[in-house]
Amino acid sequence: MSGHSKWETTKRQKAVVDAKRGALFTKIGNQIAIAARAGTDPNMNPSLAMVLEKARLANMPKANIERAIARVADKASAALIEETYEAYGPGGVGIIISVATDNKNRTMPEVRNVLTKSGGRMADPGSVMFQFAHKGVILISEKGEDALMAALDAGAEDAEEIDEGIEITTEASDLMKVRKNLLDGGLTVTEAELKYVPTTTVAVSGEEAEKLEKLLDQIDDLSDVVSVFTNAE
Repeated sequence: MSGHSKWETTKRQKAVVDAKRGALFTKIGNQIAIAARAGTDPNMNPSLAMVLEKARLANMPKANIERAIARVADKASAALIEETYEAYGPGGVGIIISVATDNKNRTMPEVRNVLTKSGGRMADPGSVMFQFAHKGVILISEKGEDALMAALDAGAEDAEEIDEGIEITTEASDLMKVRKNLLDGGLTVTEAELKYVPTTTVAVSGEEAEKLEKLLDQIDDLSDVVSVFTNAE
């Protein structure tokens, strides 16, 4: 099973541009604030450690990270809520949308509006989620048979060579352990996070594929959206 798709590649490339204008920092900051609720020490809080690594790879300024963690103790700061929406896009493609918001009465209509205008629609809870599995996904920059074998030895469930390196899939609970094994083995981890990986895919092409990519971009651009996943092939 692999989480790789054209959308994932596009999103990684887009993240570089987003970071320059601060949009990515806002999204990561919300993830840090949520993860820090379980403890502000990354040595004792694997979820926080994982998001801080994501912040480091995005070159997020230290001051931004500290402000995000400080939100946990700031009683005047609006509490962030994690929500997951399910939707259908052009061609019947399933979409999972993860958000972190201080006002879900604002966020859900924003997401619904983008979907409606771009040929998609909100779906009932559970009607899309069953087509996905919650997995750890790690990207290393190395390629080749030796790197693939090292990934499997580190505890990977699956590994696939892609343009950016090797994409590794793990059980959600094994993500941090496999990441550590890879780093201990001298491999370069460029991404490590939990994702919804499709167990069944839907083929789209031509105009439908173009509409879908535009829709996914528009959803991802919403400030409260943290992650977008699709089962488009």
